[in-house]
Amino acid sequence: MKTRLLPAKAFALAVMVLATGVSAQRSKPYDGIRIERLPEAKAKKTISLNPEYCVYGEPKAGFKGKLPLLIYLHGGGGVGLEIEKPRRQILPLLGPLQRASIETLIVAPQATGSPKREKGKGGWQVPDLDLLLVHLLETLPVDPDRVYLTGNSMGGYGTFMWAGYRPGHFAAIAPMVGGIGPLGPKDVTKDLDLWGRNLAKLPMRAYYGRKDRVVPADRGEMIMKAIGKAGGKKAELIVFEDKGHDAGRVPYGQPEFFNWLFGHKRKK
Repeated sequence: MKTRLLPAKAFALAVMVLATGVSAQRSKPYDGIRIERLPEAKAKKTISLNPEYCVYGEPKAGFKGKLPLLIYLHGGGGVGLEIEKPRRQILPLLGPLQRASIETLIVAPQATGSPKREKGKGGWQVPDLDLLLVHLLETLPVDPDRVYLTGNSMGGYGTFMWAGYRPGHFAAIAPMVGGIGPLGPKDVTKDLDLWGRNLAKLPMRAYYGRKDRVVPADRGEMIMKAIGKAGGKKAELIVFEDKGHDAGRVPYGQPEFFNWLFGHKRKK
């Protein structure tokens, strides 16, 4: 279990690369990203999930194997029923993934409600996400031992939460500026110790900005303490001293980050 404190200057080049990748993608805004939909019978069982979701990637012609799957959970700005919101959010990931020569499927679901306004009943819900993952494993050529989870802000919370209750789903996770409670950035889950025990089983890198005024970096320190209490040694906390709530832009712009993430397989 490690904690790293990093100055923003060390990553200036990475941020430039991210900006270049975003510009390149804008020339073909949604190239390769399609919209799929849960069957009506499954959609009716969800609590706070848009039945539509974004999918990027597909096997090359003649490929008969399985591909890794990266699930991206959006932040509060992506909430609603406008699937273009999460669709736009995964665009910056595509350039760095391509530069890392990683062939993968990406799925970006959409939460329909705000957890704060709906007293924990909106936002990301474990039953919704479990149902979606089962559907994806049934309908896409996914290697079940190479399922990865990441998310930003509210999606960082969703990453902690889903993996905190269901660690067996994932090979590795990477929450970005994530809270650790269902009612917003300053809330703390009553199941923090349980999350710590479960997250101790997973390779994890959690990223924060020391200047973040939305989700304090000490949320990461709290989750790392819970993981350490459970004997976890696979988790790493990375705090950018000169970054705020946009800290996730740095790792998402680095091919090296994706090489680390996709370098893991689920332990059986």
